[in-house]
Amino acid sequence: MELFAIDSQQNQLPYDGCAYYYGPIIDPRATTSYYDILRSEIDWKNDEAIIFGKRIITKRKVAWYGDVPYAYTYSKVTKYALPWTPTLEAIKVLAEEKAKVKFNSCLLNLYHTGTEGMAWHSDGEKELVKHGVIASMSFGAERKFAFKHIRTKEAVSIFLQSGSLLTMQDQTQDHWQHRLPPTKKVITPRINLTFRQMRAQAPVLNN
Repeated sequence: MELFAIDSQQNQLPYDGCAYYYGPIIDPRATTSYYDILRSEIDWKNDEAIIFGKRIITKRKVAWYGDVPYAYTYSKVTKYALPWTPTLEAIKVLAEEKAKVKFNSCLLNLYHTGTEGMAWHSDGEKELVKHGVIASMSFGAERKFAFKHIRTKEAVSIFLQSGSLLTMQDQTQDHWQHRLPPTKKVITPRINLTFRQMRAQAPVLNN
């Protein structure tokens, strides 16, 4: 795989989409503080997926937060967003300033070691704004993140540093899949925040 350069002014995908890597946008000391707070204050749960009719519980933990209790379904499992924490709101503002868009939700992932990853997929769920922006922020261990074009199979990848921001937008989810490949070389945790844009008509939990 080809590792692309850190240049937020240039599209990192060769065609059919836009991905911008900004590198670390948070001071290292603040990054460590945010990581510690996120580990302790987020309502982490083991992720679930239904595959061939069987419910699978992952080692990776997840959480879902937003402006309202948005219903978000992926891997045939529905989650309802919790209210923002002060820390998440502060990080969201930083992502919004760089991406120059507003986000109304955030899907969080906690990978305990490099052996936990994410398979190839696209974030094309119907609840999301089509061709909107997804802002991915990383805290903790540095991990490789890979893209693969659905038709041509061309692949590019990057190492996401702690405190860094990666955005995906426009037609990226139509033409590219992405994944977090597992590795035995990483033995420390990583927290990933993916700020998202839910549609105005997205379903919410009815109390």
